[in-house]
Amino acid sequence: TLEELAYLLWSTQGIVQVVEPYYTLRTVPSAGGRHAFETYLLINRVTGVKPGIYRYLAFSHRLLEIDTRPGGADRVMAACLGQAFVRASAVTFLWSCIVYRMAWRYAERAWRLVHLDAGHVCQNLYLAGEQIGCGTCAIGAFDDQMMADLLGIDGVEEFIMYCAAVGKKTG
Repeated sequence: TLEELAYLLWSTQGIVQVVEPYYTLRTVPSAGGRHAFETYLLINRVTGVKPGIYRYLAFSHRLLEIDTRPGGADRVMAACLGQAFVRASAVTFLWSCIVYRMAWRYAERAWRLVHLDAGHVCQNLYLAGEQIGCGTCAIGAFDDQMMADLLGIDGVEEFIMYCAAVGKKTG
């Protein structure tokens, strides 16, 4: 449901407090509170939401439509190297990383820190999904350029770092 999706989004990138105009405290840990990740979604089956590719806007807790043309699930599945469960998922989270948000403060160490933060974000999704009866499967296998092209990002300053498919458990 839309309420469940809102809960998953809040659990993985939700803003708890805005400390300064662009400094936030969120539901997920991040080195130095830098929060280098953006959340994109392939929505396949969420009641009240047209299937397609969206971006989550954490400051307003809203979805921005990117592409709702037919075949979005097939395109994202192809970018995930043909993993069919992406097409079968209710939602697939696509996390992009903007390393500069970390690098201005931590220089080269930023590359280590964003990997840790990716784990924090995805682990929160696993935990939140479990709470509402959803299964989650992290995805590290994908084509960088195909993902960048699908989302309209440059693949250099902002690139997909991690993905995860989510769906209701059966049985």
